[in-house]
Amino acid sequence: MKPLKRHLRIVAALCALALLLALIPGRAAAYVPQTNILKIGLYYGGSALQSANLQNVAGAGSGFEFGYFDATTREFVSVGAVTYETKITMLRDANMYGYVDSSDEGRYAYRQSPTSDTVVGCFHIQVPGVYPDFYTAAVTAESYIEGFVKYDSGAFVVCTGDYVTRADAEAAIASRGIPGSVTSGTSYTVSVVATGTGRVVFEFDAGATHALGVRPLATGGEKPQSWFKGYKYYGAFQYFRVDGQNLRVINFVDVEDYTKGLLPYEMSNTWPIEALKAQAVCARTYALSKLGAHGSSGFDLCATDHCQVYRGTGSANANTDRAVEETLGQYVTYNGALCETYYASCDGGATEDVENVWAQPLPYLRGVIDPYEVDIASRVSKYNWTVTYTPAELTSRLQGRGYSCGTITSLTVSQYTNNGNVYSVLIKDANGRSWTVKKDDVRIVLGTNSIRFTIGGGTQPGTTTSTDTRVYVNTDAGTNELNSGALYSIAADGTTQLPSDGALYAITGSGVIEEVGTPSAPTQSSGDGKINGVFVINGTGKGHNVGMSQWGAYAMANRGLTYRDIIHFYYTGVEIG
Repeated sequence: MKPLKRHLRIVAALCALALLLALIPGRAAAYVPQTNILKIGLYYGGSALQSANLQNVAGAGSGFEFGYFDATTREFVSVGAVTYETKITMLRDANMYGYVDSSDEGRYAYRQSPTSDTVVGCFHIQVPGVYPDFYTAAVTAESYIEGFVKYDSGAFVVCTGDYVTRADAEAAIASRGIPGSVTSGTSYTVSVVATGTGRVVFEFDAGATHALGVRPLATGGEKPQSWFKGYKYYGAFQYFRVDGQNLRVINFVDVEDYTKGLLPYEMSNTWPIEALKAQAVCARTYALSKLGAHGSSGFDLCATDHCQVYRGTGSANANTDRAVEETLGQYVTYNGALCETYYASCDGGATEDVENVWAQPLPYLRGVIDPYEVDIASRVSKYNWTVTYTPAELTSRLQGRGYSCGTITSLTVSQYTNNGNVYSVLIKDANGRSWTVKKDDVRIVLGTNSIRFTIGGGTQPGTTTSTDTRVYVNTDAGTNELNSGALYSIAADGTTQLPSDGALYAITGSGVIEEVGTPSAPTQSSGDGKINGVFVINGTGKGHNVGMSQWGAYAMANRGLTYRDIIHFYYTGVEIG
C-alpha cells in the first residue's frame, strides 16, 4: 500500500501547486481560440475582380496546389491538383482578353473587353471519360494540344482548347477529329491560366458547395508566401464568383501570420519594441473577437482601417516580427472572454467610455486621462487641429448629410463627458429649429479629427476632479498666488504683473518691460460658436478615443513601461494570457 499512498501524496501536491499558481495575482490562464485561421477579405463587393494574379514568392517552379477550404475547420483541403507555374491568374469563366493594366503598376490582367490578341475563350471541348484523380486525368490531358484538367464537383475531366464561340468549338471538334462535346462551365466555374498567356492550366467548379482554394507550394522547407497586387502574403487564397460574375478574393491566414502582416501598417516598424508588442497583442485579440464580422460577405475582417490595416509582410522587419513572436498566442481577456481591443492614433489627452462614443457599455473600455501623450504631441502631425466653417459652408455640409436646415446660426457644445470629451453638440438654424448630435456622430457630422475639442474659443472642462484653478509661482521668499487671468513676466528676482490693456510687451536684457504694439485684429467670440463670424472648432487627437492610443503606447514605451503596462493602462481590469 505504500506505493499507492506515495502516488496519492504526489497527486495532491500537484493539485495544490496548480491551485496556488491559479491564485497568484496577475497570472491569467492562456486563452484558447476556437480557430487560428482568419478569413480576410481583400477584394469583394464593388471591388471584386475580373482577374486576380498570384505569384509564388519562392519562384522557379515552386507553383501552387488547388483545392477548397473546409467550412468548419477552415483548413485547406487539397484535391490533388497542382501546377508548377509560378505566376498564375484566376479568371471568371468568360471570354477574357489580356492587357497591361496601367492602373495596377503595369501588371498583366484580363477583362471582358476585347483589347489584344491574347484571349481566353470560355468554350472548350470536353473529351469523354471521368477520372478518379488529378494525375490520371493529367496524363490524358497531355495527349491533347491545349489540354487541361477540370475539377468538376468531386471528379476530374479533361478539356482542350478555348474558343470564343460555341460554333468555333464545334468546328474544332470536326476539324481536329476530337471525340467529345462543347462545354462552357457554369456561373461557379473559375479558370486558371498562366499569367500573360491564353493557356488554361486548370479549371474548378464545385457548384455552391465549395469555392476554389489556391495555396503556394513550399520549397526546401521555406514557409511559402505569394505576391498579390504588389503585397506579399502568407497563407492561401479563395476565389468565389459573386452572383456568377467577378471574383471575391479572400486570404485564409494563420492569426500569427496575419498579425505579422498587419503590425507594420498599424505602427511604424521603427517604433519601440514594447509599443509594438502592445499593438500585436491588441491586434491579435481584436481579430479573433471579430470572427464573422463580415460574415454576409464570406469573411471575418476586411483589410482596411474599417477593421485593421492588413497588407502582408512587405514592410515587416525583425523588429515587428520579434514583437509578434515574443507575444505569441497572447490575448487580452476580461473574465475569461476576449476583449474588443479598439485602438486609435492618439486621444488628445483622454480616452472615453465606449458607451459615450458608440452604444454598448463594456467594463474594460473605460475612459482614462492620458498623461503620456504630452511627450509626443509636438511630433504628431496635426495633433492640435482647427476646423472652420462659414455659416454657408456648415449649412451645406449638414444639408448634404440629410439635415433639412436653413442657415446655421449657432454651433455649441451642449455636453462634455467627465473626461473632457464632447458628448453632444447643439446646432441651431435661422428658422428657429435645433438639432442635438451625440457621440461619434459628432465627429462624423462636423468632420473633426476626434471628439476632444472646443467650439468658438470656449473653455474645455478640466480633466481632473479638482476645483482649485488658482495658479502659484515659487520665489526665494516663498510661494505667491497669481491673479487669475492676468499676464506675468518672470525674472530672476520674482514675477511682475503686466498691464492688462490688450497690448503686447517684451522684456529687455536689463529687465525693463516695454510695449511693442497691439494685436491688429483681436478675435471676437460671439458665444454661438463663431469667432469673427466663422465657426471655429479647436481640438486635439486623432480617432474615436476608445481604447489604446497608439502614440500614447509609443510615449509609454519611451518612458520604460512594458507592453503589459500599456495594455493595463488603456483597458480596465483586463488580463493578458
